[in-house]
Amino acid sequence: MHIRMQLYASDRNAIKKIIESTGYFSRSEQQVALELVESRLAQGLASGYYFLISEDEDGDIFAYSCYGPIPCTQNSFDLYWIAVDRDHQGFGIGKKLLYETERNIEKLGGKRIYIETSSRSQYSKTRQFYQDSGYLKEAVLKNFYFDGDDKYIYSKKLCS
Repeated sequence: MHIRMQLYASDRNAIKKIIESTGYFSRSEQQVALELVESRLAQGLASGYYFLISEDEDGDIFAYSCYGPIPCTQNSFDLYWIAVDRDHQGFGIGKKLLYETERNIEKLGGKRIYIETSSRSQYSKTRQFYQDSGYLKEAVLKNFYFDGDDKYIYSKKLCS
C-alpha cells in the first residue's frame, strides 16, 4: 500500500467509486465529497483541503482521507472524510490511513482533530473505529441530521 498526498483530476472518479461502494453515504453526501475534490483541484492549497490517497502497486486507488484546518481556530483540524472501498475494508487500511492523516496534520502544525459522524446504527462500527483510535466523544447534537439522527463529534489531541 502506497499513500500519496498529491491529488490528480483522474482521482475524482476513483474517489466517487470508493464513496459509492461503502453504501453509507447519500447522494447529497457523495456530492459534498466530490465538491471538496473539485475545490482542491481548482484552488490547490488555498482551498484548505488536504488529501491522502491510498493506492496499490498498480496505481489503483482504494481509500482516501480529506482534512483541513478549521477556519478561525488555532491548530485545530477537521477530518472531513475517510473512506475505504468496501472490498478493502477489514484489513487495517483505515487505521493506517488515519494514522498517516494524523501525522500529516501534525506536520501542518495541527494539535487537535475533530470528526463528525451520524448516530445511525450503520455507523456504529465507524464510531467504534474512532474510539479505538483514541478519539473522545465530545458532544452529541440531538436530531441534527434529521429527527432520530444525532451528530456525534469526536476529538483527539495530538502529541506535538
